[in-house]
Amino acid sequence: MTDADTIVLPRLGSPEATEDPWGEGHGEASGELADATGRWRLAVWLVPALLMSVLGVVRAGVPGLGMAELATWGGVASPWRDTLSTLRWDDAAPYHLLVRAWAELFGTSDLALRGPSVLAMAIAAALVAVMAARMFAPGTGILAGVLFALLPTSARYAQEAQPYALTLLAAVLATWLLQSAVDRPRLWRFGLYAATVALLGLCNVVALLLLVGHGWTVLAFRRPAALRWLAAALVGALPAAGLLWPATQSGVRLAQAAHPSLSALAATPGTLFGVTALGVVLLVLALLSLPLRYPAAVFTAWAVVPPLVLLLVAQAAPIWRPEFMLFTLPAWATLGAAALARVRVRWSAGVLVAIAVLGTPTQLAVRSPDGHQQATRQLAEIIEGRLQPGDGVVYATAGREAASVARNVVAHYLPADRRPRDVLATGPRRVDGRRPVVECADVAGCLGDTRRLWVVRLDEQVDPVQAVGGVKEQLLRTRYRVAQVWRPAGLTLALLVDERTDL
Repeated sequence: MTDADTIVLPRLGSPEATEDPWGEGHGEASGELADATGRWRLAVWLVPALLMSVLGVVRAGVPGLGMAELATWGGVASPWRDTLSTLRWDDAAPYHLLVRAWAELFGTSDLALRGPSVLAMAIAAALVAVMAARMFAPGTGILAGVLFALLPTSARYAQEAQPYALTLLAAVLATWLLQSAVDRPRLWRFGLYAATVALLGLCNVVALLLLVGHGWTVLAFRRPAALRWLAAALVGALPAAGLLWPATQSGVRLAQAAHPSLSALAATPGTLFGVTALGVVLLVLALLSLPLRYPAAVFTAWAVVPPLVLLLVAQAAPIWRPEFMLFTLPAWATLGAAALARVRVRWSAGVLVAIAVLGTPTQLAVRSPDGHQQATRQLAEIIEGRLQPGDGVVYATAGREAASVARNVVAHYLPADRRPRDVLATGPRRVDGRRPVVECADVAGCLGDTRRLWVVRLDEQVDPVQAVGGVKEQLLRTRYRVAQVWRPAGLTLALLVDERTDL
């Protein structure tokens, strides 16, 4: 008679009994990743990084710069003194400083201005894969990185000269450093986490909502480290608060945002994932990655908590904008990968192919000349092809167009000798796109004997002169007639001629 095997039951309340009953969250602790071959470890981050790099670079210079991107160009084109001065009030100034330094080396072409975003997204894809590999398994890591790279939104904002890609990278890095800090508490680890949180807030202050998700996972699963996490989070949030406070006191709007109407909420999945159907697919996969073991809880809190908090805040303040939640994409991709890792390879490969196919129309659309909502280069080409000596140009100064960068369309894409004269501008031309250009009070006197006027407007206007601004509109209607109107995507361009002028 032999003794029966001894069975050791885990103690109630131990992490092993509650956090990870299927053993999916101990890839690093069990040595699964450490025991993998060097080639496999290399593939975990290299495959997603290369895929994201290729998708980010392909036709990155084809779409014209959108209005927000032209503001970035304006910040780069301004003297260093002016760029530094905007730190007191401009939420995008820290990003403009970074791109300004980049432009000193690589220039200010459309492709060069988008270079930091392409690089940030490629690094983010690699980090997403490495973090998922450590918290789940190497195969999950590759799936997470590839899934993230295949999302049309990843490529779209890799080709955007705006802080979104850098914000997303900072969110990935902050979450990765947090896991390292709470699992192996050291002062320097929390210091690195605080520094990354500072970068996150300087890129986009709304992204600090990620800290709410971090706080939930720390309190739920790593409570002994809660005070150190709180201290690091508060220190990291201070730089953004230092810029935000004076801006709010002076009444500066940090972004074009709104209250979350039903139509805005319905459009959010399409904006966030590139295609609404992809949002549905990732939501289903995310649900399949539950229940909330610790690794899945980290990414679920990252994906779900910030949008919910932003939705609550947006009930009181007009701050809702789907692009603000782009930093949650890595979490959605990782949750989807965790679910795909449980099925056979051919099934997971089939889902990736399906995601790529669903996203292909959007991938092509965002790389078209008007892929960034405004066909700015096309508008400039229309002017250049029809420009005559003595032509002038006027811009709207009413409503949201008052602080626009419509002037930058002409300034960026047309050489100085092939550019109509800005007949109403007085003093130096501001190219940062945030502060309105001072215009001539004597509109009639400044128009003088200009026989042909170009009118550049945002959005597709039925009447190109309507609401162009006060006395300006009245004079344009009485002295000029609309000879021709073009409506490239997201813009309106009109040629006005004096009644005495023949075309």
